[in-house]
Amino acid sequence: MESAASIAQGTDEGGWDRPRDASGLRAAELSVVLPSFNEAGNIPILIDLLDKALSGIAWEAIVVDDNSPDGTTEVARKIAGVDPRVRVIRRIGRRGLSGACIEGILSSSAPFVAIMDADLQHDETLLPKMFAAIKSDDTDLVVASRKVEGGTVGEGLSAIRAWGSNIANGLAQKLLNVTLSDPMSGFFMVRRDKAEALAPRLSPQGFKILLDLVSSANGTLKIKELPFTFRERQHGESKLDTLVTLDYFGLLLAKYFGDIVSVRFLMFGLVGASGLFVHLVALRFFLLGGMEFNLAQTAASFVAMTSNFFLNNQLTYRDRRLRGVRALIGLLTFYAVCSVGVLANVGVANLIYADPVYWWVAGTAGAVMGAVWNYAASSALTWRRS
Repeated sequence: MESAASIAQGTDEGGWDRPRDASGLRAAELSVVLPSFNEAGNIPILIDLLDKALSGIAWEAIVVDDNSPDGTTEVARKIAGVDPRVRVIRRIGRRGLSGACIEGILSSSAPFVAIMDADLQHDETLLPKMFAAIKSDDTDLVVASRKVEGGTVGEGLSAIRAWGSNIANGLAQKLLNVTLSDPMSGFFMVRRDKAEALAPRLSPQGFKILLDLVSSANGTLKIKELPFTFRERQHGESKLDTLVTLDYFGLLLAKYFGDIVSVRFLMFGLVGASGLFVHLVALRFFLLGGMEFNLAQTAASFVAMTSNFFLNNQLTYRDRRLRGVRALIGLLTFYAVCSVGVLANVGVANLIYADPVYWWVAGTAGAVMGAVWNYAASSALTWRRS
């Protein structure tokens, strides 16, 4: 049987047998969902590793690719063409690890589903132990934890990322009463029917699907944790940037307030809070430069709007991210629609502004008024789905 790596490299000559049992109709017991973005070099290696690790288990791999420019979809499809255990979902116009995981879970018909990264940092040899644990009647979710005895972050995280992960874990445990030792883990196995029942409550945004799943279940899942060592990435680059911090806080707040408002709205609010700071700094700068208040408030509003646009484009609407000329058009559209908000911003601020000592009160009131219009514009026009 030829390896997935050799198939991906184009060395298959058509002689590779399709894996099947005696009946040829064996259904998958386990679906391994592999969310991916720019993992063309890792997918063939991972499929071969799964083939070795899951010997004796009827499994399938579901590669959910966010339209990677490096050809990840094509590589996975080439393997799928000769191995019926591999399926591919190519997502167009939407991105995000959580959303990819949800789509992968909902596409499975296996009774159990595993989520693991496609970057080789998760130890596939733990899957049989996880599978054996979850098949017991008293387990709904098995989590590979770096925090229980025997687990470690290994070389997979830098000192700074490990420190940040510890803080994030602590916040999740305290704010959401999550009892998991490692709610930031992205490696777990769940009963499909349990995940499917919770799917309508899960956010397709963000990158911490496990935390969302457990907090949405409100303590109803029977959980077991197994230790594992987080491995160092071998190929490609990490997809996590510094902006995911805001994304994570948005998820925490959404869950803390019982999903009353969407994660996207909270993301926009967090970006807006940063825009308020930018607005006040710019306003003070213009006032110190001798600019008349109405003009200074208007200029500061556009500075804040520009900051908000680019932050929202990178974070809040990363699944609809605008690039190149579209980003420029989007910025101009954002300005145009939010001009009504600017007028309200300046009008309210001017009514309040009477004493220069209270410049910040006037500026804040105006900025809050304009924020309402900014959010409406972002969803309805600037980042509308094409």
